[in-house]
Amino acid sequence: MSIHLHPTAGLAERVLLPGDPGRALRLAQELIDGPLMFNHHRGLWGYTGPARLDGAPLTIQSTGMGGPSAAIVISELIGLGARRLLRVGTCGGLDPDLGLGALLIATEAIADDGTSAALTGGRARIDPSPELLAALRGAAAPAVGADPAVGPDATRSDADAAVGPVVSTDLFYDAEDRHADWRAAGARAVEMEAATLFALGARHRVQTGALLVISDRLGAPAGHVRIGEDALEAAESRLGAVAVAALTG
Repeated sequence: MSIHLHPTAGLAERVLLPGDPGRALRLAQELIDGPLMFNHHRGLWGYTGPARLDGAPLTIQSTGMGGPSAAIVISELIGLGARRLLRVGTCGGLDPDLGLGALLIATEAIADDGTSAALTGGRARIDPSPELLAALRGAAAPAVGADPAVGPDATRSDADAAVGPVVSTDLFYDAEDRHADWRAAGARAVEMEAATLFALGARHRVQTGALLVISDRLGAPAGHVRIGEDALEAAESRLGAVAVAALTG
């Protein structure tokens, strides 16, 4: 039963999961030929249709912000038949080596959120599916990453996506006092939904992964630095291209 999603088109078994409904629309316009609205209920825009890369069905469904909203959407998608779910979103960089606009493959989620704790009984670290993690590593080899040496929003074409742990939290604001602990735990970036996705994937035995764009640099010498809108949209395009390639085949 799907209460919050009201499908108006077919669901693909492979799904990209942006948090932002606007990003879902932009990715659908770039990655799908003739996208059809899959869902618009509760403002959680979703789209479906044949992927331009391989012609096979692809769904792109926004999850909203945070673990609770993501858990509802992901659970209903799994109930409707989704089997490979890949988060494509933004994150705040904790590692100074990650420039704005760089891509980051999450190798694990450090759980500092309530939703994944409720799902797992409090596991500290939650892994993505090894199959999707390997697919992301392969697809990201030619990906474009940010080059801090030529400016915070500039890019170069010879950089692989970074890899490493991320931390999932319930807080977007007022979390500065947690940054040192997160870095000490090995987190390269912070976001809000990966731990929930990975926990649900393990529970329901479906494949999950996360590919993220560094949209903010936290604790930089100049303080909190945010990517420009044009640079973010360019990074989203690279994000989408790598993500759909990882789901192909």
